Amino acid sequence: MSLPRLSTPEEKLAAAKEELNLLRIVVICGSIRFMAEMRDADLRETTAGRIVVKPVRDMKSPGGFCSDPVEAEALKVRLGDLHRAKIRLADEVLVVGDYVGDSTRAEIAYARSLGKPVRFTHPEVDPDA
Repeated sequence: MSLPRLSTPEEKLAAAKEELNLLRIVVICGSIRFMAEMRDADLRETTAGRIVVKPVRDMKSPGGFCSDPVEAEALKVRLGDLHRAKIRLADEVLVVGDYVGDSTRAEIAYARSLGKPVRFTHPEVDPDA
């Protein structure tokens, strides 16, 4: 007799989202230079009945949270970890903008490694196309 297979954390999360009858969750990714486009995408996705998570703020702009470069770098690392958690939580990823830099490319690769579907506002920038 074999032992029952234990659910993975991902399977438990999917089951919990289904049991809670949650709407589809979309995480928005992209270069911070596209913050205005991210807000527009947020509105479109929300209007379409999806839950949206996205970066909150451009940390490179004046008036950022930290003026100390050491603190700013530590915050950048924490926010990167938080964004990867948003990717794990989401059902799919929407990449916004007509440019994909190293950070966004890494987020796309991470999402795909988790089996998450990835959509693009500009499909021509898909690094795997």
